[in-house]
Amino acid sequence: MPQNEQKKNSSTPWKWLGGGAAMLLFKGKAILSLLKIGKIAGPLISMMISIWAYALIYPWGFAVGFVLLLLVHELGHVIAAKRIGLPVSAPLFIPFLGALITMKKQPLDAQTEAYIAFGGPILGTIGATAVFGAAYYMDSPLLYSLAYIGFLLNLINLLPIHPLDGGRIATAVTRWLWLVGLVGGLAIIIYMGSILFFIIWALFAYDLYNKYVKRRTNHRLYVVTKGFLIPVEPLRDAGYMIPGPEHRRDLPFTTYSDLDRQQYVGVRWDQLNYIGRATLPQQCIIEKVRISQLEPVTLENGLHLKMNCDISYSVYENDKYYDVPASSRWKYGIAYFVLAGFLAGMMYMVHAVGNVNL
Repeated sequence: MPQNEQKKNSSTPWKWLGGGAAMLLFKGKAILSLLKIGKIAGPLISMMISIWAYALIYPWGFAVGFVLLLLVHELGHVIAAKRIGLPVSAPLFIPFLGALITMKKQPLDAQTEAYIAFGGPILGTIGATAVFGAAYYMDSPLLYSLAYIGFLLNLINLLPIHPLDGGRIATAVTRWLWLVGLVGGLAIIIYMGSILFFIIWALFAYDLYNKYVKRRTNHRLYVVTKGFLIPVEPLRDAGYMIPGPEHRRDLPFTTYSDLDRQQYVGVRWDQLNYIGRATLPQQCIIEKVRISQLEPVTLENGLHLKMNCDISYSVYENDKYYDVPASSRWKYGIAYFVLAGFLAGMMYMVHAVGNVNL
């Protein structure tokens, strides 16, 4: 932290932050009237915990401002997702890791993924620029520091490394940017000395290896176990023979997806006149459904046969996911580099005007 940030006696930044907080509280009354408290309790609690955690290291004013900048960034993703009709969760804050949202429905193509990814750094840049304007107007060292860290975090997020925003934007520009992130991103992260971003880079490198090296040579199968309950009494009354716990067999199956792209598998055991259904963890191609365990269990409504089935599957790869029109690739590419250049320029501006260099 710069020395000039340690000046906590300046009341002007506190007035600015206090006014902003008061405005948020006033607006919050209208929001709470429209949303259930349960949906925002988690994000609010995580925000408070994050502010407290950052305040253990930095001044309270910086901690509050930093978390608010993270909130603005994440709201950019939320707004972008809402504009195209994709449901997302409220932002969740994790101390010293940042904040995130989760998508309840995955994008169908790379262009949609990039559109949502752009929302965060665009709104985050607007928020950091507003803080810089306030810092210049009030000549506040605290606000200069917040503006600098806001520009820096949004710029780092544009590194073409999945799952950072830049890695998601690269899907709509060119996946060759991932190679740039793999090499150039590592150099930047080593220069920064950030363990967190190095872990993100390592996971990204491992994912690329699995996707473009290992998967091309090996057809990898995954296995998920699903349980089914078969009522025993109707089977006995109908004269069916109940199999023992050592019984194993492959079962015929069907699979389909609903409008929310949730995939299901239906299994059929003709000898017991049984049909069951279970959800699958992702879009996949099922290879085989095999009974792995049979166990009698007694429930309130009678004796049942608990059947566990091992479902072998391979991950479904949508070859057309990365098909983006050339015009859109150019638009996203130009916007990506313009935004990155603007952020770098604003960091230099803050350093020159506010004498800040974290």
